[in-house]
Amino acid sequence: MTRRPLTIAAALIALPVLGLAIWIGISTLLTEREIAGRVASVRQIAKDYGPVAVKADAFADLPAPVQRYLRFAVPELSSPHSFVHMAERGDFRRPLMEAFEPTRASQNIAVATPALMFDATTPMMKVLWARPYDYFAEGKMVMRAKIASTLTVVDERESEVLNRISLRRWLLESPLFPMALLPGGPVSWEPVDAHHARATVSGFGLEASMVAQFREDGSLESFLAEEDGDLNTPYHGSGEYSWRGDYREVQGMMIPHGFITARAAGGETFPFWQGEVTEIAFE
Repeated sequence: MTRRPLTIAAALIALPVLGLAIWIGISTLLTEREIAGRVASVRQIAKDYGPVAVKADAFADLPAPVQRYLRFAVPELSSPHSFVHMAERGDFRRPLMEAFEPTRASQNIAVATPALMFDATTPMMKVLWARPYDYFAEGKMVMRAKIASTLTVVDERESEVLNRISLRRWLLESPLFPMALLPGGPVSWEPVDAHHARATVSGFGLEASMVAQFREDGSLESFLAEEDGDLNTPYHGSGEYSWRGDYREVQGMMIPHGFITARAAGGETFPFWQGEVTEIAFE
């Protein structure tokens, strides 16, 4: 084969590859722009609502383990912060899969009202990646995941079930911004026993509850939903169980840096996201 046919053959191979690279590049830019827009939306919502207007006179009415926890986590029993940003790293298991992959994620959350944006990047088959995100604000959720930031494989829209799951997601993450759990915020508490209390978050005509378990030192150890999850869904949603550990002082509050998030059914838990908080900042 002469040089010219070889050149033509190489061009025929290179053009589709170049076209694919351009497509992925443009799609990646659009995906990142979409994610940034969702983060900006949560930040604006947090600004509009402001910090939790704490009802100090209602503190004594809280269940005893909740009082111990809030004294441990928010010693001043107040906070001027309305928004929190955090970065996380760990291992993530995609829905209906068994293997875990190293993953980095970020969360941006409003404190005084349930609004959040979670996004992550996790590798797939060594050469590709998945870019999932969950967004919840004003009672409505959006859940998406794209392979190589391009090919949409999950695109779940608001429904009563998914909106409630997303509301629960905000509650499940709340130990990372414990001022939201003070009286005056969107969470109410009911006593269970000396080491447990039921937390209910309300908003937008929805409610979601989980039972919190507390350690002897006052720290919140876990949240558990009281109903089984459907383990066959193509998404994890909030999960039904979360564990928190490695508490550290951040801006005068005690914040957990170690976490495990899991599905739960039949008395068993099935972790899908576990790792550590690498950065957290309150605004």
